[in-house]
Amino acid sequence: MRLLSRYALLAGGLLGWGCRSDTTNLVSTLPPPQNLAYQLDPSGTPGQPAGILLVWDDVQSGSLGGYRIYSRGSTTGAYGLRGETSSNTFHDNGVPHLQYYVTAADVNGGESDASNVITVDERLQLPQPASLSSISLNQAIHLQWADNAALSDPARFNWYRLYSMPYDLDHGVCITQPDSIFLEGTTVSDEFLATLLTNGVPRCFGVSAISVEGYESLWSALWHDTPRPDARNVLVSALEVSAAQSGFRFWNDANANGRGDPGELGLVQDGNRTDIDFWVHLRASDSTLWIVPQFAGDSIRLYDSTQAVPDLTSIDFAPASGYTRNMIQAVPGFAYVFQRNENGQYHYAALRVTAVGRRYVIFDWSAQTDPGNPELRVVKNGL
Repeated sequence: MRLLSRYALLAGGLLGWGCRSDTTNLVSTLPPPQNLAYQLDPSGTPGQPAGILLVWDDVQSGSLGGYRIYSRGSTTGAYGLRGETSSNTFHDNGVPHLQYYVTAADVNGGESDASNVITVDERLQLPQPASLSSISLNQAIHLQWADNAALSDPARFNWYRLYSMPYDLDHGVCITQPDSIFLEGTTVSDEFLATLLTNGVPRCFGVSAISVEGYESLWSALWHDTPRPDARNVLVSALEVSAAQSGFRFWNDANANGRGDPGELGLVQDGNRTDIDFWVHLRASDSTLWIVPQFAGDSIRLYDSTQAVPDLTSIDFAPASGYTRNMIQAVPGFAYVFQRNENGQYHYAALRVTAVGRRYVIFDWSAQTDPGNPELRVVKNGL
C-alpha cells in the first residue's frame, strides 16, 4: 500500500537533494527561499490528501522573476520541476509527492540554491477519535466523541471533520461508497449537531481529527442513528444564540374552550415570550447554560439535588415544596420539576437533561395535565 511503501522509503534516509530535471540553470545571486512549510487538503480518506499547499517567505529583491517548485516521489528518486509561480505559495492538486523544495529565479533566468525540504509523512497524523455516540432528535442528530485526538497533542490539533452516509437497515451496514459520503461540517469541539435530516431515515456517521499540517486521522468507529419526532430529546438553544428556539412550554392550556389541546404539548418557542415555562440562558462569565423560569406563575426545583437520575421515568411524583423563581444550572443527568400556577390551578411538569452543549440543552420531558395532580407521566409522540 502507498503508506507502507512511503514509510519504508523514509526509513532509508532523508539526506541528499537528488537531481533536478533541468541542467541549464544559470547562477543567481538571489538567496534561497526561507521557511518552506505546507498544509494538506483533507479528502476524507486518511493517507490520501486531496492536495498540498506550499508556503514560504517572499524573497525581497527587485531582480526576482518568480519561483520554481521541485518534488519527488521517493527519497532516492530525482527531483523534477513541479511548477512555477510568481507568488510565494503553490497549490499542488491531488495526492502530493513525498518531498518538495523551492528555488528563486531572477529576471535573467538564474536560479538560487534550494530552500529547505519538506517531507509529507502521514505518520504525523493524530490518533483517531476513540469513540462516537449520538442522541436522536427531531430532524437532527446530536453527536459526541472522545476528545483524545485533541488532548494527545493540543499544539498540533486543528479541528474535527464529521462525515455522514446512508445506513442499510436491512443488512446492518453503512454505505461507504465515495459518492455516498458527505461532509457534515468541521468543529474544534468534541460535539456536533447535524441538522436538516429526514425523520425516519437512518444515517451513519464518522469523525476524524485534522492536524495543523492537514494530516487526517483514521475515522472513529462508524455510528448509526435515525432522527425521529418524539417528546424525548428536545433541543432548546440558548437565548443568546437563537432567541426564536430558546424557550419551552410544556402545555398550552389557555385555549378558548378552557382545556389544553393535546396537539400543543412540548412547544419550542421564542425565549422572549412571557407565556413560556422557561428559557435557556448562556452565562457569559463561564459559558454555562441555565434554566430560567419565565411565566409569572412558574417555579422550579431540582428533583434530587445530590445526584442524577437514570431516566425520565425515575421522576414519579412532584415534590410538595422547595420551588424557586431563581434560575438553575442545566447539568446532564439531573432532573428538574416545574410547578405552574395559572388561574389558581397548579400543573406539574418535569424534565431530565440529556446533554448540555456549548450553545443548547437537550432534555426529555413529561407533564401532568390534570390540575393539582403531582403524578408525572412521560409524554410520548406529543400525545
